Amino acid sequence: MQSVQQRLPSLIGDPIAFAHRGAKAHAPENTLEAFALALRLGANGLETDMWRTADGHIVLDHDGIVKRWGRSRPISEVPLTALPSHIPTLEKFYEEIGTDFHFSIDVKDEEAYESIVRISSESSFDLSRLWLCHHKVDVTVRNRGIYPDVRFVDSTRLSRMKEGPERRCSLLLEHGVDALNMHHSDWNGGLVTLAHKFELFAFSWDMQFEHVMTNHFRMGVDAVYSDYVDRLVDVYSAEVGHVPTKSQPG
Repeated sequence: MQSVQQRLPSLIGDPIAFAHRGAKAHAPENTLEAFALALRLGANGLETDMWRTADGHIVLDHDGIVKRWGRSRPISEVPLTALPSHIPTLEKFYEEIGTDFHFSIDVKDEEAYESIVRISSESSFDLSRLWLCHHKVDVTVRNRGIYPDVRFVDSTRLSRMKEGPERRCSLLLEHGVDALNMHHSDWNGGLVTLAHKFELFAFSWDMQFEHVMTNHFRMGVDAVYSDYVDRLVDVYSAEVGHVPTKSQPG
């Protein structure tokens, strides 16, 4: 990737530095310990995947699979009481970690939207900082119309946009979707500018190396996701001019 020399403006005054699965590189992923550590290290956003248990509880886990006694079962088939103790519920997450951050959720169960929004609201989480991601654009568009107070993110890859990025951005704008989220290797300065032209935030994930982070901040992306919160905060400070803050999206 060619180095970007001058930082282009983002739509968000202070971009979001999301800690992927908490401080995954520093603590067991998706645990309360990892999320708390990520905030202490300076992230202003947290990221996780969410599933619904057999008895309707919303829990934070990546794979959505429980392994016990040599068997693997999906979380959707397991009641909360049978889950390992390190998998927190959403209520426990807010109780222990608080609410002063942006929160990116990869929604793995399409029936979980209502519970996620309700629990977040009841926990006094600012819904304008709640970013709900899904890999199916039709699911995102449908739920955008149901839950107007939260943020919706189309998580995809450039190769999956059969209609092309301009038409995808037009569709997202038409339906009020807030952000386009792609792997860092899919983004370039032109595509970031295209997303911004359609009033979409540009989110970029899998940022593990300093030079990649640097280039994307200079492209003007609005949020980055990384396992390495320490590296992310260092690059953020160098490129943005200060440590991540809890500012609101523009």
